[in-house]
Amino acid sequence: MLLNIFALSGVCFARAAVFWPGKESKIYSSLKSHAFVKNNIVMGNKSSLLLREEEIAQIHEETGFTPNQIERLYSRFTSLDRNDCGTLSREDFLRIPELAINPLCERIVHSFFAESNDDRVNFRQFTRVLAHFRPIKPNKENRLNSREEKLRFAFKMYDLDDDETISRDELLNILQMMVGANISQDQLNSIAERTIVEADTVGGGKISFDDFCRALERTEVEQKMSIRFLN
Repeated sequence: MLLNIFALSGVCFARAAVFWPGKESKIYSSLKSHAFVKNNIVMGNKSSLLLREEEIAQIHEETGFTPNQIERLYSRFTSLDRNDCGTLSREDFLRIPELAINPLCERIVHSFFAESNDDRVNFRQFTRVLAHFRPIKPNKENRLNSREEKLRFAFKMYDLDDDETISRDELLNILQMMVGANISQDQLNSIAERTIVEADTVGGGKISFDDFCRALERTEVEQKMSIRFLN
């Protein structure tokens, strides 16, 4: 049961793949140096920020993204930064049409603000979240895109109150977000109850992270939670 629910939420996040450019713009393809992202019109937005070479190196070390990928993501980030202030608000994310109509929009946006202290997201935080969705490559695993971190990211999508467990009400809340009125309330209640019973190994009526990992141990998490980022 939990496998099917997880698959649905994974699809919802994949459909929100609107944070990185799918094609290289003519302006960005002309940038040959990684030293600076200068004041250019990038994807329709003028950025007053500079992306320094050392910042690119730090982000590469933290996330595993290549310098080219970092520049592409920076291009997308600046296009979302309508106020040209170097950070994104929740409203900036919600202006993305494909994300605004996503059933898990609220949880997806929330995931970008998990490390924020001022309800703003800077570029480094932006890339750290997206790094969870880098494909895992042999001998090149980065901590943020390891199987455990992918699972932890998915787990937090369900853990609405951040208490390190998924309760019946939290699971029901996510189910309602995903399926809306397509399933009756009685059916949703039944699915939530059965999922808790199947996954909860200690009888506390909640799903712990260990329970979550055990329930998904035969699931190809690495594939379901990976998105191809252009080089």
